[in-house]
Amino acid sequence: MSTREKALAVLNQYGIPYTLEEHDPVYTMEEMEQLPLEGDGSVVKNLFLKDSKGKRHFLVVLMGYKKVDLKLLRGMLGTSGLSFASEARLQKYLGLTKGAVTPLGIVNDDAHCVEVVLDADLEHTTALGIHPNENTATLWISYADLERFVREWGNSLTILPL
Repeated sequence: MSTREKALAVLNQYGIPYTLEEHDPVYTMEEMEQLPLEGDGSVVKNLFLKDSKGKRHFLVVLMGYKKVDLKLLRGMLGTSGLSFASEARLQKYLGLTKGAVTPLGIVNDDAHCVEVVLDADLEHTTALGIHPNENTATLWISYADLERFVREWGNSLTILPL
């Protein structure tokens, strides 16, 4: 079973509704903005970060147009310095490749060690556009269902104003 199939199977198992929109592969937010997506909502940005010791890993999900101050976020999370994790760590912890980072990647985190951080502003959107563990489609899901997915899967979840 592919990582995409696994994510969709878990959503179906939890009874979480979604719609899926296929498209050409995209690797950046700029490329996402060029797609003629039909979903009614906001495409999110996903950052995979690690602390300075490489012991804690964070998947930060925020509005696509926002930028994050890593020093400020570090203080909010009570951790040492934050930096972007390597592609090798992304593969090891979430089973994902660059350009396909998504909160659905936690289905590959059997140890539940990646801490998910959701931007509080996401709650005010109609739907969230996220990748289904591949960058060749966008999956539309409600904020409440995304939050429920993370909680039910068992990863740590923090909601912060970013």
